[in-house]
Amino acid sequence: MSVSYAPRKFSWSFLIVAVLCILSSYIVSPLILSQEQQNAWSSWLPERSINLGLDLQGGSYLLLEVDNDQYFDDQLAHMRSTLRQALRSEKIGYNAIEARTDGIYLEIRKETWMLDEQPKAWIKRVLGGVQVESEGDTRFTVRVNEQEMKQRTSQLVTQTIEILSRRIDETGTKEPLIQRQGNNRILLQVAGMSNPDQVKKILGTTAQMNFHLVDERATPEALMNGNAPMGSEIFYGEEQEGQAAIPYALNPTPALMGDTLVDANPSVDEMGQPIVSFRFNNQGARRFGEITQANVGKRFAVVLDGKVITAPQIRSPILEGTGVIEGGFTAQSASDLALLLRAGALPADVRIVEERSVGPSLGADSIAAGMVASIVSVVLVVAFMLISYGLLGLFASVALCVNMLLLFACLTLLQATLTLPGIAGIVLTLGMAVDANVLIYERIKEEFRRGIALSLAIERGFKGAFATILDSNITTLIAAMILFFLGSGTIKGFAVTLSLGIITSMFSAILVTRLLVTLWLNAGRSPRVALPL
Repeated sequence: MSVSYAPRKFSWSFLIVAVLCILSSYIVSPLILSQEQQNAWSSWLPERSINLGLDLQGGSYLLLEVDNDQYFDDQLAHMRSTLRQALRSEKIGYNAIEARTDGIYLEIRKETWMLDEQPKAWIKRVLGGVQVESEGDTRFTVRVNEQEMKQRTSQLVTQTIEILSRRIDETGTKEPLIQRQGNNRILLQVAGMSNPDQVKKILGTTAQMNFHLVDERATPEALMNGNAPMGSEIFYGEEQEGQAAIPYALNPTPALMGDTLVDANPSVDEMGQPIVSFRFNNQGARRFGEITQANVGKRFAVVLDGKVITAPQIRSPILEGTGVIEGGFTAQSASDLALLLRAGALPADVRIVEERSVGPSLGADSIAAGMVASIVSVVLVVAFMLISYGLLGLFASVALCVNMLLLFACLTLLQATLTLPGIAGIVLTLGMAVDANVLIYERIKEEFRRGIALSLAIERGFKGAFATILDSNITTLIAAMILFFLGSGTIKGFAVTLSLGIITSMFSAILVTRLLVTLWLNAGRSPRVALPL
């Protein structure tokens, strides 16, 4: 006797499953095709793919630390310079203005204070975001307030992450992981990095480039003895092999800041020597033109991270807002400098506090081990389901394959990074997927043992187990989301695969398995054959 078992929306269920399976097969096709087949069908295949993580592909793990202390020392020096200029502008005399570890110490001459505004209020207005403590009417200590310091520290790390991201992207490295760790540390994972030393060099360079006028009053002998003219400071060039660094007397205040640069590219001069060409924005171009026009015949030093790269003579005004840097570069060093200037200067020094490397061979071993674990898991799960539930176990196994297909399609669409813990999440998904089927099938057994017809028991089994399956998966999904938002690196990879696996498992266990049972019963098959009771 045939049994009719046609739940509502059966045709829609069949259509949804069929369309999803076809689309998923298309999406994951690059993962199963050989390189020759991919090249032959490149115009038809999707461009998205799953990225392999550091532990599978090989690469470098770097833990970086932002030098907050140096940053705030620089900020204090800048505040001191701003305050001194404001005092001179208002013709206010002072006996001392010093940048100390706890802030800026200022002692003014009371007889020169002609402003209606009180000194404390005036200092706060000039500097902004500071606390001012007074000792009498003439002595003041200026400090950055605690709230402002916390905000600046957070902004400092955020800005550093943005600039590091631009620098890494410029190297052509795909999908680097860059995220905050604690208050002033940054985690960087770069998979498949072929030249770690080059990237470390790029990361370790602050790239603060400024332009200073050279003080022509200084003699070579005085500079070699460490003596600079009044109002100037000694800067040194790069040390050449077998030669000492050349000293320069420069105005300590930059004539032009490097933050007005908008582009920089490696190039070659007429002699074929590598150089770096650069271009300013409108404001920088105007200022650059004014400086070169007023200082024809003088030397103009290009200073990168406190070292003089070059100090050419200004032969004529440069009004176009472009220029070149000549410094005895190699092709690689010119390319690196251009990259750094394009990405922007780091707001503070960054140092590497921890470094780990994973070789490609170790990554290949991890992939092989993960594949073996996945295959063994699938075989054992399928064997258990077939032995325990017969034909329904076969349906669950088919649904399991659909589940894996959908999961890899989702990972591909998201261009997720697959890590070794991510593979562990996939293996865990295998067990969770059949767990839902076990709940359904055990509920079917209970209904059948009550004397209910098997076709009706199957219907009630799916409906009755749905709430339990939903509750258990939602709680697991919440835990996975917590891991994603609070975890880092490979933990995020595990959370992503687990979260997607939960969603695809519910779909396959409830919809796909039920669809297969419906197809079996509507084909006139005996319900008793489906489940050994």
